Order: sequence, then structure tokens, then C-alpha cells
Amino acid sequence: MKKVNSGEKILHKEESFHDDWAASVDIDRVAVDEFFEACTAPENRYIMQKLGDLNGKRILEVGCGLGEASVYFAKKGADVVATDISSGMLEVVKKLAALHNVSLTTKQAYSHELDFVDNSFDVVYAANLLHHIDLEPTLKEVKRVLKKGGVFISWDPLAHNPMINVYRKMAMKVRTDDEHPIQMKQLKIFKQFFSKIDIKTTWFFTLWIFLKFYFIDRVDPNKERYWKKIITDHKKLEKMYYRLEKIDNLFLKLFPFMRRFCWNIVVIGEK
Repeated sequence: MKKVNSGEKILHKEESFHDDWAASVDIDRVAVDEFFEACTAPENRYIMQKLGDLNGKRILEVGCGLGEASVYFAKKGADVVATDISSGMLEVVKKLAALHNVSLTTKQAYSHELDFVDNSFDVVYAANLLHHIDLEPTLKEVKRVLKKGGVFISWDPLAHNPMINVYRKMAMKVRTDDEHPIQMKQLKIFKQFFSKIDIKTTWFFTLWIFLKFYFIDRVDPNKERYWKKIITDHKKLEKMYYRLEKIDNLFLKLFPFMRRFCWNIVVIGEK
């Protein structure tokens, strides 16, 4: 009998967890445009500013999840390939693409074993993926499949904010216990694979919204994913969010060393 190592066990757990999540999804409630255009989507708003026109671009999404990004890119005219460890999630992506009248390709794959030829994509995009996987093998594969001058775009949670770390311990039913949020010291790994690196951190005082969800709205963090709720509730949160974002921008400009305590980090690397 083949012995299963710890890495394989983690991958199987991740696959099973996301298959179960996919089975519970209401396709009609998956927010595609909002995932990139809502006030509470600062990561993807910034990313789209950097990417510009996507028409005709060949884009690979690694760890596509429910497929919001892949479908959005396809709506913008890109030739999209969506990959994920979970076959259940890929079925959701197909249904979501059909709902939005776009076509794309799906493929089950591990991020460290991408079954694509060298230099085949203009953009590789990964949202909330890197804190689930082994970073170096994934970045090596991403660089391999990117065209010369292509860009890798990722955004993930950071590891250093005490409030978010408390939330993570509370919300264990909607997370996997093998997650490992990005540490600032890991940014040097990106520099090993990409010639240019652009970094942006998001959510500092804006994290008051999480406190509001818990203490005022009494939202159970194990019954509703806060990182999804900020998107679905973006219209109700808009005034509050933009006020807090202005404070964030000023504060982090004056005290850049505090960026490590933001919730999320965007990393854009050019090959």
C-alpha cells in the first residue's frame, strides 16, 4: 500500500473541504462584478487598474474557487483557463460562466504541478491561494507558464494582525486548519522569481467592519464568511468603508511600517 505523506494529506483535506463548500453554493448569489468593483474589494480594484484592457489576453487563474475572477475576466474579453484542486468548485465555475453567458476552460490541477506548456499565459492570477500551498514550488510553476513580460498577480491575508488572528481561531468551521497566512519576510521569495515586484496592503482601520459584524450585527463567523459578506453587503457598507479607507491611506502613508498589520496584501510580479 502506498504511504501518503503529510503534504498529500493536506491536499486531500483541502480538496474535500472545498468540494463540500461547492456543494452548498447557490450560483445565483455568487457576486462576480462586485468581486472586482465593490468598494469593499480594494485588492481587485487596484489589480484592475494595473491590468488595464484584458481583451484578447490569455489568463490562467490558479485556485479559482467559485470562479468570480475567471468569469469576470472572461466578461472583459480575456481567454481564461480556471484551475482548482476541487472538482466540485470547477463545476460551480462552469455553471457560473453559463449564467453570465461567457465561455472559459476549466482544469483540475495543483498549483505546483500546472499541466501547461512554458510561456503560455499573459497573466496568472491567484486570489487567496498562496496561504494554502507551498509557496516556492508554486511560484516556480507560475514563472514557467508565464510569457516573457507576463505578470503574476496574487492577493492573500497577512499573518501579523492580532485581531484577524483572533477571528481566524473563531471561524474554524469556514476555514481549513492548514492555512498559513503570508508573512512579510516571505516577500523575498517573490523576488527570487520575478524581475519587478509591486506590493499593496489593504484593510487596517477598515477592519472596524469585522468588529461591526461580530459585536453589533451579531453575525456568527462560523455560519457566514466575513470575507464574502463584505462583498454582498458592499452597498450598505459604502459610506463607512470609504471614510475608513481615507484614514487608512493617510495613516499607512505616514507610518508605512504598520502595513504588516493590514489584513491583505497584493503582490504583482513581472517575469
